[in-house]
Amino acid sequence: MTNTEFSTLSLDPELIANLTSLEYTRMTPIQAQSLPLLLTGKDVIAQASTGSGKTVAFGLSLLARLDVSQLSVQSMVICPTRELADQVARELRRLARAMANVKLVVLCGGSPTAAQSESLSFGAHIVVGTPGRMLKHLEQGSLDISALNTLVLDEADRMLEMGFAEDIQRVVAFAPKQRQTLLFSATYPEGIAELSRGLQQQPTRLSVADTQQSENIVQLLFEVSPHLRKQALATLLGHYAPRSCVVFCNTKRACQEVAEYLNELGFGALALNGDLEQRERDQVLIRFTNGSATILVATDVAARGLDIKELACVINFDITPDPEVHVHRVGRTGRAGQQGLALSLYSPQEAYRVGLIEDYQDAPIVQGTLSELTNKVAPIVPDMVTLNIAGGRKSKIRAGDILGALTKEAGISGEQVGKIDISEMQSYVAVHRDVAKQALKHLQQGKIKGRIVRVRQI
Repeated sequence: MTNTEFSTLSLDPELIANLTSLEYTRMTPIQAQSLPLLLTGKDVIAQASTGSGKTVAFGLSLLARLDVSQLSVQSMVICPTRELADQVARELRRLARAMANVKLVVLCGGSPTAAQSESLSFGAHIVVGTPGRMLKHLEQGSLDISALNTLVLDEADRMLEMGFAEDIQRVVAFAPKQRQTLLFSATYPEGIAELSRGLQQQPTRLSVADTQQSENIVQLLFEVSPHLRKQALATLLGHYAPRSCVVFCNTKRACQEVAEYLNELGFGALALNGDLEQRERDQVLIRFTNGSATILVATDVAARGLDIKELACVINFDITPDPEVHVHRVGRTGRAGQQGLALSLYSPQEAYRVGLIEDYQDAPIVQGTLSELTNKVAPIVPDMVTLNIAGGRKSKIRAGDILGALTKEAGISGEQVGKIDISEMQSYVAVHRDVAKQALKHLQQGKIKGRIVRVRQI
């Protein structure tokens, strides 16, 4: 397909017009490969890295098949984590905003089942969620997918890694056998083929290779003795001073230990792993993405599907045994034309893993020397601070209400107010550190939507 403009696809004019308004004009490689097949109803296994445009590909496909006049669940998107489900739902709503009355419901753990059941009772066209919660609704009868025509498994490799294979099979047992089934995955482990055999009919496999790293990313390796690895990490952070950095660890235990070590040094790192309660996970991600924390220490499973833009640096505290995973870690930086930095620590015993990565990338990685770096630990203090407001969509609070309370009533400049996140029961706003006390005091003493709300700094 030589012409990669969305306008060449057999999509309704309102979808094309909306894509143009979103500044989506030319397809990414995975979109150009998959969409002509998806729009014909073909089953597809598509392999491409995070950030390659997979959501737009399957989103346009399911919207093209959607009959809005029939208020029944026609499309289901299954994701491994709540964060990815929320991200997918936001993108689908953006793609569908030119279509009238499209009802989308998110079904994930961490939110009350009863409220989700009530929402489903009014009908839905699309459901997006995690396997366990979807299965719960199917078994209790609050979710009916007998009219399903499109089933999407997003990040299928991670769902297998997280042990969701059985739940997925049980969910699919409720779906019609005649349907389109799409598997999107960043990697292609052995289990994907087996999963596909049980779900798909003569699928076409597509792959957009990501073995060559972007020219915008500088990769450096640093050899270190195992017992000095944490000190080496602090040296890297002190020398390069990234404004935003994800530190990858191979285990949850290492993730927690590294975050605690960095906090003792004053770096203000946040840990993200599978042991966190959902509200804790939400707050960690909100603080990192709104600039209230500069360092996120995470495992691969916890970090998959995170919507992190303009990430300055990735540090591999642990070298992954899977070269493909290394490529996806590194690919989180240097996006959208930005300059990226990827630093990796390894012990002499792990040199063979480095060799596997270089073979996979078909390119050597430059060797750095820790002793040549500035040996000063000078943590960067984040510019922003996060305030938590005890009220959200359920209380009819909107972003404009919070912004107005801070700018019109408290006299804070709009440039000093950052990202605003609103969930069902909570709201979060990032404010510049210089005005954090003023903002907190005003919100605690004032009102939002005409009522007093509890506000605290997190």
